[in-house]
Amino acid sequence: MELRNVTEFSEFFLQGLSEEAELQPLIFGLFLSMYLITVLGNLLIILAVSSDSHLHTPMYFFLSNLSLVDICFTSTTIPKMLWNIQKQNRAITYEGCITQMYFFLLFAGLDNFLLTVMAYDRFVAICHPLHYMVIMNPRLCGLLVLVPWIISALHSLLQCLVLLQLSFCPELEIPHFFCELNQMIHLACSDTFLNNMVMYFGAVLLGGGPFVCILYSYSKIVSSICRMQSAQGKYKAFSTCVSHLSVVSFFYGTGVGVYLSSAVTQSSYSNATTSVMYTVLTPMLNPFIYSLRNKDIKRALKRFLGMVVIKGPVVLWLKNFT
Repeated sequence: MELRNVTEFSEFFLQGLSEEAELQPLIFGLFLSMYLITVLGNLLIILAVSSDSHLHTPMYFFLSNLSLVDICFTSTTIPKMLWNIQKQNRAITYEGCITQMYFFLLFAGLDNFLLTVMAYDRFVAICHPLHYMVIMNPRLCGLLVLVPWIISALHSLLQCLVLLQLSFCPELEIPHFFCELNQMIHLACSDTFLNNMVMYFGAVLLGGGPFVCILYSYSKIVSSICRMQSAQGKYKAFSTCVSHLSVVSFFYGTGVGVYLSSAVTQSSYSNATTSVMYTVLTPMLNPFIYSLRNKDIKRALKRFLGMVVIKGPVVLWLKNFT
């Protein structure tokens, strides 16, 4: 089969979720709504945390960082998908595809690491409450956010550099709605052994490693809660973990479900559809999970929205007065 070097073509073609023309307006409206809800919900979390001094704690610092990453995570894939549907053009440039894949891997890795950091924060808060503020000092909190950025950026760069060495077949259609690493490797006609090894190593290191750390943290948390004598103390300790545990379960559950479904079925559209669960739904639901079960976030959101409602008419009146 004839190989095509990257210098001989300039575009890939994204198949999307469906090729049926009558479904495109429905898909466009649905994904535009989910994207706007994701951005608005996570942005409200960030603004609520930053505007309320009572929430300037390690737990909410990590939560606001997670919300920022979730906004960026969905922004790497959904806007391009919506643009393609609107323009009825499935093309994406080679450079654009590599760039999209880089940032997708970057923010997916950051999601993993931040969920792990938040589990460690809950572990320290419940298992070492008297030393919490000493252990979770601003310097450590900054490092716990900075180091994941560095590791994720280097991992994404490595995956892209290895992919750039491949030659591709004449068939350049990606059976997905974004440039997914595994699908890109399957399009190659040159030897992909190194790419597969790097991809699996990255999945184990950046996916399995954080998950094991989360499980270890919660095993210690459960052990510590069981040793508490007060029922009220147990409830309070457990309630601080419910939101995070729900997000972790949904994130890893949908991720595992996607790869299990891809192993069972070879349908490209089925795999792309199941990928929506962790690429779109999880970032969209995170703000609701944290705000619905968190009185501090609810109070901060009400205060922030109240300030916006009050300031709006006041600013308008002042402009008219002047």
